[in-house]
Amino acid sequence: MAKTRENAALFDALDDLQKERGISKEYMLTKLEAALVSAYKKAYSNSTNVKVVLDPEKKECKLVKLMSVVETVTDPYTEISLEDAKSISRRNKLGTVIEIEVKTKDFSRIQAHAAKQVIVQGIKEAENEMRSREYASKKEEIMTSTVVAVLASGVVIVNTGTSEVALTKDNQIPNEELKVGDIIKVFVSEVNQDIKPAEQTEEKKNPRPRLVTLSRTHPGLVKRLFELEVPEIADGTVIIKNISREAGSRTKMSVYSRDENVDPVGACIGNKRARITHIVDELKGEKIDIIKYSENSEEYISAALSPATVKSIFIDSDKVARVTVDADQLSLAIGKEGQNARLAARLTGYKIDIKAD
Repeated sequence: MAKTRENAALFDALDDLQKERGISKEYMLTKLEAALVSAYKKAYSNSTNVKVVLDPEKKECKLVKLMSVVETVTDPYTEISLEDAKSISRRNKLGTVIEIEVKTKDFSRIQAHAAKQVIVQGIKEAENEMRSREYASKKEEIMTSTVVAVLASGVVIVNTGTSEVALTKDNQIPNEELKVGDIIKVFVSEVNQDIKPAEQTEEKKNPRPRLVTLSRTHPGLVKRLFELEVPEIADGTVIIKNISREAGSRTKMSVYSRDENVDPVGACIGNKRARITHIVDELKGEKIDIIKYSENSEEYISAALSPATVKSIFIDSDKVARVTVDADQLSLAIGKEGQNARLAARLTGYKIDIKAD
């Protein structure tokens, strides 16, 4: 191709693509080269030896055939007779390889479309790679997102600032009613960096995210929220030992302090419950029990069963805790549908057997 307005527009478009989307111009030039070669070979012959000559400085793009100069032509796609080669330039000699420019008018509409598709695919790959890197850097972190759509299936589409992603029903807090425009915090639980653009589906049509999985039910969301809200956790003074959670209902979290002068439970709750209230509000009223961790298993299990008061604990060697409570504390210790005992068991790592005295 000679230097034309079309060529100038092409290189200008690549410059804009680099500025607006951060896609390297050099990367797109390699995709452009592949597109033109693919289109030409599809139109003529896969055996045709062609190459693309790109000059960003001159805004010039040429497609040339590489032809071997021979006495007798047996393959018209890769060979040219000495007589024809001499008609192009008298300096051409037998046995050499010469370049013959291919004019754009030789390309049909179909081949031009094929070239465009390769370029579009290149843009998708580059954008996907950038999104993948962005999400990988945020794995097991919180992202503030905006709800942009609520589908009939219950799936919610959120904009993370990097892309639009589906928040599946099983990753939403039960009974949470999200509306378009709501700003929520989501936990990046999984990132698939090996995904290819062709493997992805349009999330609004098939809301099953492939590149990244976001969650509002993961225990990690609670942990990160406390790290944001409690300076003593952020600076490492207070340590979160473990979290057991049934999203939308109740969470138990055990903490301990590296500084004997800092109360870990009080730090998490905050003055007038200000810190924990902000987190409860984000989790739509989910109850949160903050428990002081102890190396003493009896003390730890007893605290984990709060708000019930434990009378005695006997621990078997096989990680079974036999707990005795007063009769009026039994239902409180077990909890509704066994939730309190179940969360305490997950938190401590013990199987808990509760009986009334």
